[in-house]
Amino acid sequence: MTKTKSRILTALALTTALTAPVLIAPMFTAPAAVAAAPTVSGVQDFSDLAAKVTPAVVNVAVTMKAGGDDGDETRMSSDQQKQMEEFMQKFAERFGVPMQPGQPGGPGAKPQRPNHKGQAVGTGFIIDEKGWIVTNHHVVGKADEITVTMSDGRKLPAKLMGGDEKTDIALLKVESNKPLPYVSFGDAGKVRVGQPVMAVGNPFGLGGTVTTGIVSARGRDIQSGPFDDYIQTDAAINRGNSGGPLFDMEGRVIGINTAIFSPSGGSVGLGFAIPSSLAEGVVAQLKVNGKIERGLLGVQIQPLNEELAKSMSFDGDKGALVAQVTPDSAAMAAGIKSGDVIKSVDGKNVDTIRDLTRMISSMKPGTSAKIGLWRDGKDVTVIAKIGGDQKDEAKVIKASADKADKKAEPLSYGVSLAPLSKEARQGMKLDDSVKGALIASVEAGSPADDMGLKAGDILQQVGKEAVDSPQMAAEKLKEAKNTGKPVLMKVYREGMTRFVAISPRAA
Repeated sequence: MTKTKSRILTALALTTALTAPVLIAPMFTAPAAVAAAPTVSGVQDFSDLAAKVTPAVVNVAVTMKAGGDDGDETRMSSDQQKQMEEFMQKFAERFGVPMQPGQPGGPGAKPQRPNHKGQAVGTGFIIDEKGWIVTNHHVVGKADEITVTMSDGRKLPAKLMGGDEKTDIALLKVESNKPLPYVSFGDAGKVRVGQPVMAVGNPFGLGGTVTTGIVSARGRDIQSGPFDDYIQTDAAINRGNSGGPLFDMEGRVIGINTAIFSPSGGSVGLGFAIPSSLAEGVVAQLKVNGKIERGLLGVQIQPLNEELAKSMSFDGDKGALVAQVTPDSAAMAAGIKSGDVIKSVDGKNVDTIRDLTRMISSMKPGTSAKIGLWRDGKDVTVIAKIGGDQKDEAKVIKASADKADKKAEPLSYGVSLAPLSKEARQGMKLDDSVKGALIASVEAGSPADDMGLKAGDILQQVGKEAVDSPQMAAEKLKEAKNTGKPVLMKVYREGMTRFVAISPRAA
């Protein structure tokens, strides 16, 4: 998960180093479809809906290895731990709930020990009477032991059957001597902004908690991963709600509560749920294979902007720009080249790089796809046989110009160029396959500086021409300046390539 200075994006699993929280279980009721929630004195009544769906929602308690890293987003600070213990003690005293030995604030509670096994608390929901349970990967992904507590108080050991870190979805299995209550996925594609929703979960370990709100937004990208397409809701969800269901008024699961934006770690009305349209396919694969097989094209891509589009005589800024093609990949076999703009896949428009990622990853490896490209001022179509998912084998190279030959004349774009000498290659751990002109320095406040170029980058292409020396790069840059258009530059940095476009006016 990504954190910023102005806000905190946090996963919702509640992690402690002590023991399981108090569980407050509603009465057991078999699930069934329900009508839209009625209104009582002008206030919408969710009681029938809650009675029908809560039996299928479970508390997930996880024990992790001693000293194991459970992730900064889910770990409580000592102050938070103390506040939690005080709250649980007052709660128990007020409502007469007995504290269990070793529980926060209860008899036998002990201070956290460095090598004590950590515990996480989350939520899950049953999707099959045979005991298949959906939750978040960040709740159970590092578990040694998993215990599921039903709404009727039964505790069942659970087995992790598969997980997918990229979508943060995991699938558990429990065994029961009788059929279990369950809920079904709804159609997130029909979800509308403003419609009422209900979340059920285990906030702060309290269990069986129902909150309501509306769908605040759809298609949210919170920069947590390549498949961000969250449903945003103002229904109160907090730590411990991770993996819990977000219901529509028919009792169908339209989302899996996963993250919140909060400066304090508590609900401020900004919750995010994985849409069922994404989750349902992932769960189906996990149930059969225990893992996810995703299609892979084999390209590094970047979004288009106005300057890049102008430099390539491309109309508009929709599409995915190919920055680099992976060797021996489906893209290379299909003839896709660095600098191509991917416009469509099987006739479906690619507006953003997220669109391309989802389209390709949803394809079964071995499937043939028709890829629409923009190349050298015209439309091109290629056929790619989609490959299988694999580990990123890109080399990580530390860019350092300390040992480079810096005898180069600064250009009007704000860069000084130098050859890739033997010493420079050794200093940056580059092999002979990396070619271009070394950017020895970047003038502060220059167009190159504004575009994020820095010393140690390698300039590999100017316009449509590859360059392999400072002299050739300088010549092409001067020619490009005379065209009056933004100049397109392909830059290599730390095993990755990207394109930038610098306007000659700024230069």
